[in-house]
Amino acid sequence: MHKIVRTDTLAPSMFLMEVEAPKIAEKRKAGQFIILRIDEKGERVPFTVADSDTKRGTITLIYQVVGKTTAQMSSLRAGDSLLDICGPLGQPTHIEKFGTVCCIGGGTGIAIAYPIAKSLGQAGNKVLSILGARTKELLFYENEVRAISNELLICTDDGSYGQKGLVTDMLKQLIDRGEQLKLVVAIGPVPMMKFVARMTKEYNIHTIVSLNPIMIDGSGMCGCCRVSVGGATKFVCVDGPEFDAHQVDFELLTKRLASYREKEAQAYDMYKHACKIGRG
Repeated sequence: MHKIVRTDTLAPSMFLMEVEAPKIAEKRKAGQFIILRIDEKGERVPFTVADSDTKRGTITLIYQVVGKTTAQMSSLRAGDSLLDICGPLGQPTHIEKFGTVCCIGGGTGIAIAYPIAKSLGQAGNKVLSILGARTKELLFYENEVRAISNELLICTDDGSYGQKGLVTDMLKQLIDRGEQLKLVVAIGPVPMMKFVARMTKEYNIHTIVSLNPIMIDGSGMCGCCRVSVGGATKFVCVDGPEFDAHQVDFELLTKRLASYREKEAQAYDMYKHACKIGRG
């Protein structure tokens, strides 16, 4: 059992959870993730470790309510517990001194981009960060990312905060003003990562993305998280989650992510209905 020590609401349907997991907190590195179960009947769900505190023996998870399990998680409070947490899993981000790097976080991808940007900064890189959201109220971690960046650019789809536009617009501004980008890290919705990759390929800028396919066991045995990278099949849980953006088949990834969408929606609807009956 892993005790929850803190919960917080970051934005509508966006939550933070700090959980006791001392061994994971000690070993985890930027880019790695965990898989958790809420209870014995719960599904196995992967979450990137947004931060950790070795003194407290805790890890921080940030998630958006999109289905049954995340809805259940949002109902938990400090003092409650999660049944089990497995990790750290996946390959950590390759960190070295590249020079000038750009870290892009869109939506929940901000939580994944943050520890990577932090580690790149600690390695002596000039870190330019871009955060994107649909609207101001969905933006989070602004202060945290600003604190570990040499410069922070913000954009929203509706123009309610920062510059109106997409993260690719901000990236183009950096390129046009002469920033010699040696690496771009883009993490967020699949369409966002796809269009960032398309732009950076044009300028021959090395780019990595962190993928989030359907995942179950986290050991490469089930094959659910398979993706196509450079024409070869890769398993995100053991080969990733990060890959060369210019080699990823984003169309196939999009199709696979939609495989169980109808059943996921049904499970979520049944859970919400059961909650309403319980409150009644």
